[in-house]
Amino acid sequence: MKKLNIAIITGGIVAERGISLKSAKMVYKHLNRRKYKPYLIDFDGKNFIEQSSKKKLNKNDFTFIKDKQKIKIDLAFLMLHGSPAEDGRLQGFLDVMGVPYTGCDHFVSSLTFDKQSCKIFLKDFDIPMADSKLVLKGEKLNINAIAKMGFPLFVKPNKNGSSYGVTKVENKKGIQPAVEKAFQFDNEVIIEAFLKGREFSNGVFRKGDKIVVLPITEIISKNDFFDYKAKYENESEEVTPAKLSKKDTTSCQARSKKLYQILGCKGLVRFDYIKMSNTFYFLEANTIPGFSEQSIFPQQAIAAGMTIKELLDAVVEERMG
Repeated sequence: MKKLNIAIITGGIVAERGISLKSAKMVYKHLNRRKYKPYLIDFDGKNFIEQSSKKKLNKNDFTFIKDKQKIKIDLAFLMLHGSPAEDGRLQGFLDVMGVPYTGCDHFVSSLTFDKQSCKIFLKDFDIPMADSKLVLKGEKLNINAIAKMGFPLFVKPNKNGSSYGVTKVENKKGIQPAVEKAFQFDNEVIIEAFLKGREFSNGVFRKGDKIVVLPITEIISKNDFFDYKAKYENESEEVTPAKLSKKDTTSCQARSKKLYQILGCKGLVRFDYIKMSNTFYFLEANTIPGFSEQSIFPQQAIAAGMTIKELLDAVVEERMG
């Protein structure tokens, strides 16, 4: 049986570049060598570069030359966090090129990457969410209107991941600096009401025709909230499976499955929540979730009794099976 040539596309020129490289190495390590021939492809903002040969992929047919042979990519495994993959731009390019890829399509990726647009889309589907306001760059801030949402508030880039540019604001004086900080990462800023509760995350993927909802993780940050250091520098405790009642576990997993279906997701997607009282409030969807050794999604797969190799097989077979 001919092995599939899989391009693990990673890198990028965004804040999440370092996380993307770690995630891609994990995928490269665990892809089944009996079925696939993986290549690490670093996107430098303009070119796709195969890492072992340092050869550029031909963007006209998505091929490259290695050891005097022309290698044609059968599948792009997207492991590039942030733009241009999580916002759908890369998927649009691959669609035009006729190259199959893992995960959500360009529309779903674009929608979920835009936090405020995603919340507006979900309003008609009875999904509990925090109140929020969108601020555009150059727009005059109405501090008093924002303050009516109550304190504390969270101020964050509307289209960015990995908790870059996020600030917890305790009073009126903190709003302006927090918005300016978030504008360093995006031209749109979302301001959200604070939800006081426990934080949870839940991964979902497809295995054949079945939607599989993984065990839930509780995130207990050592910091004021689940910021970059808590996510990637071991400044949080992650409990998988989360210590929840059977009723709460069923409720959260049902919400994750519903979101996956409503949004039209494919591949690996992770949904984040805050639990207040008996309700799981939706925070955001991650359509290319972190996949390093420390990341939540692999933890959940292992807790479900899967190997990482089996999980990646399911992702590839969803697209190519």
